[in-house]
Amino acid sequence: MNIYVGNIPRESTESEIKNLFEEFGTVASVNLIRDNYTKMPKGFGFVEMPDKEQAEKAINELNGGIFNGRPLTINPARPRNENQNNRDRKYRSSY
Repeated sequence: MNIYVGNIPRESTESEIKNLFEEFGTVASVNLIRDNYTKMPKGFGFVEMPDKEQAEKAINELNGGIFNGRPLTINPARPRNENQNNRDRKYRSSY
């Protein structure tokens, strides 16, 4: 199950997030999203847990919990919409 993790403190590392989620089961991967230009973390990321029951327990236990001084927002990740990025780039001619 792919899990969205938001409000992550910028100084946090992928290994810290992995350790946090491993308390609930097996973690396949952790991906903290970074800014393309500065390479600094954006404050959110995704955790992949293969076992759905373990993932749901992690979501229920960790959502709203304090991590490095900030309350985390954790929920199942929504499927990526390929048209989402293009929607904001469209413009209309004012001729």
